[in-house]
Amino acid sequence: MVNKLWSKVDPPLSKPVLNCIQKQDFSAMTPIQAAVIPLLLTCKDVAAEAVTGSGKTLAFVVPMLEMLMKREKLDGPLRKDYIYALVISPTRELAVQIFKVIEQFLQEPELAHFTISLMVGGRSIETDVESLKNGAQIAVCTPGRMMDLLTEQRNLNLPSRMKELEFLVLDEADKILGFGFQGTLSAILQYLPRQRRTGLFSATQTKDLQDLIRAGLRNPVIVSVKEKPSISTPILLENYYVIVEPQDKFLFLLNFIRNRKMVKGLFFLPTCACVDYWASVLPAFLPDKKIFAIHGKMKHNRNNILESFRKTENTILLCTDLMARGLDIPQVEWVLQWEPPTSPAAFVHRVGRAARGGAAGCSLLPLLPTEDAYVPFIRTNQLVELKDWRKSKDEIKISDKLKDKVLSLLHSQQLRDRAILERGARAFVSHIRAYSKHECNLLLQLKQLPLGHIAASYGLLRLPAMPEVSQEHKDQFVGPKEKVDFDSIPYLDKQREALRQQRLEEQKKTGVRRPTKQKKKMVKTTPWANAKQNKVERKERKQKRKEQKQKVEAAGKKRAKKRKAVTAEEIAELAEDVALLKKLKKRKITEEQFDKAFDLEA
Repeated sequence: MVNKLWSKVDPPLSKPVLNCIQKQDFSAMTPIQAAVIPLLLTCKDVAAEAVTGSGKTLAFVVPMLEMLMKREKLDGPLRKDYIYALVISPTRELAVQIFKVIEQFLQEPELAHFTISLMVGGRSIETDVESLKNGAQIAVCTPGRMMDLLTEQRNLNLPSRMKELEFLVLDEADKILGFGFQGTLSAILQYLPRQRRTGLFSATQTKDLQDLIRAGLRNPVIVSVKEKPSISTPILLENYYVIVEPQDKFLFLLNFIRNRKMVKGLFFLPTCACVDYWASVLPAFLPDKKIFAIHGKMKHNRNNILESFRKTENTILLCTDLMARGLDIPQVEWVLQWEPPTSPAAFVHRVGRAARGGAAGCSLLPLLPTEDAYVPFIRTNQLVELKDWRKSKDEIKISDKLKDKVLSLLHSQQLRDRAILERGARAFVSHIRAYSKHECNLLLQLKQLPLGHIAASYGLLRLPAMPEVSQEHKDQFVGPKEKVDFDSIPYLDKQREALRQQRLEEQKKTGVRRPTKQKKKMVKTTPWANAKQNKVERKERKQKRKEQKQKVEAAGKKRAKKRKAVTAEEIAELAEDVALLKKLKKRKITEEQFDKAFDLEA
C-alpha cells in the first residue's frame, strides 16, 4: 500500500510513478520528499539540506520523471538524441547508485521508453560517446567525465544535445565543490540553458555551496529538514567516542570488531595507503570475517568490490572518504573510524552510512588523550553528540599478553613479505601527512602526536626516516625483539623477488647499491607541518620583491620622463644647427650670416 502522503502530493503524481513506488517498496514518504517534490513540480529551483539516509535521491527522481512525462504530453515524443534531465554526482559509486534507482522506475511499462545513460570515469570515453548516440534522455554522470564529453568534438557535439535540458540535479553538491570541481562545474553550467529547473541536494551546507546557489539557481527555495533541530545525524544513530592510548588504538579496534556480531561494518581510514596496508594484515586477525577494501586510487574494480560487499554478510569494508557520501548500503550496523576526518563536515557523512532509512545504527571514534577537545568541537560545529563508550558500555580490556601476540603477528607478516613491509611504511607516512592537513589543526596538532607509539601500533619493524621524527619519537618506538636483516626479507611475488635478488648480486660484485628507481638529487626536506607557513612566507617575500620592483620601475620612468624633456629641447637646437651647416655648405648663406646665427662674432 502506498503511503497516503504520496497520493496527496500537489500537483498529483502520475499513475506509473505511483505504481513503481508501490512495487519497489518506496512506500513511506520522508519529510525531505514531502517538502521538495511539490516545489520542483511547481517549477521552483530548490537547494535542499537533509541528514544522510533521509531519501534525497527519490526527492529528485520522482519530479524528474514527472517533468519528462509532462513535457512529452505538451510537445509530443522526446528526441532520443537530446538530454532532458542531467544528474551530476561527485563519485562514480554514487552515480551508479542513482542510475540503478532511476532504472527501477523505467521498468514500469509507461516509463520504459525513456532512455538513460551512465557516464563515469574508469572506462574509455568512447563507451560513453556510443551510449549517448544510442539515446540518453536522462544522463547520470560525474563532473570530470561530463566536462570531457562536452569538449569532445571529434565524434560528438554534446552541447547541441543539451539545449532542451529540462532538469539539472547536483547531488552531494558540497562534496562536488570539496573535490575541487568548482571550475569544472562553472564550465558545465555555461553549456546548459538558463530556462531549466535546478535542484541542489546535500547533507551539509557550506560557503562554497551558498556561492553556487547564487550563481546557478534563480530565486531558489532553501529547504532544510532535520529530525531534531539540535542534531544533524539520523535520530536512530548512536555516536560514541573512546579515549585510547596511541599504541593501543589498533588493539582496541581489533577487540571491538571481534566482540561485535555485526552483519556489515564500515571502517574509515585516513589514506589510500592505510587502506592497502590494513587490508593486507587484517584477514590474519579476523579469519571469520570477509575483509573488503576500496579507495579512490582503484580505477577499474571499485564497482565489483562494492557489489560484493553489498551481497556478503559478516563483513568489514575498509575505505577512505570516497565512501562517505550518499551511498546507500543496507544492513550497515557500525561505522568505525581510525581518527577524525580532515573536514568536520565529513564526520556527519561518514557516520550517516549507518542508520539509514529508519534503521538503527552506531558509530565509534577512537581519540587520543591529546584529542579530547574534538568532542565538544564536533558538538558545536556539526551538532553531533558523542557519548563516552566506556561509560555507556562494557569496557574492553587489553592485556599485555594480547599486545605481545598481536604485535608479534604484525611483525611476522612483514618479515614474511617485503610488500607488506613497504605498505606499512607508506601507510604510516601518508597517515602523518594527512594528519598535518587537518582543518581542525588547532585541536589536532601534529607536534603533540607520539609518532613512535603510533608507528608501534602499525606494527612497523622500523621507524621511517621523516623530518617530523625526533629522538623522543625514536625512544618511544617498540620494534621486534630480535635484530632484523632487512635485506633478507623477500617478496612473495616471485618476479619482484627475482629482480631484487639480481640487484643484490650486482651490489655484491660492484659494492654499489643499485637504486630501484632513478636516483634523485637529494634536497633538504622540511616537516609537512611547516609547509603551509613556509608557503605563506614565500608568498610574502614574492609580494615584497614585486612591490620593490614596481617602485624602482616608477622611479626610472620618472627620471626618464625628465630626461626626455631636456633631450627634446637639445635635439631641436641641434637640428637648427645642422640646418645652418647644410645651408653654409650649399652656399645658401655666407660665413658672416652663419657666424651671426651662431653668435660667434666677437
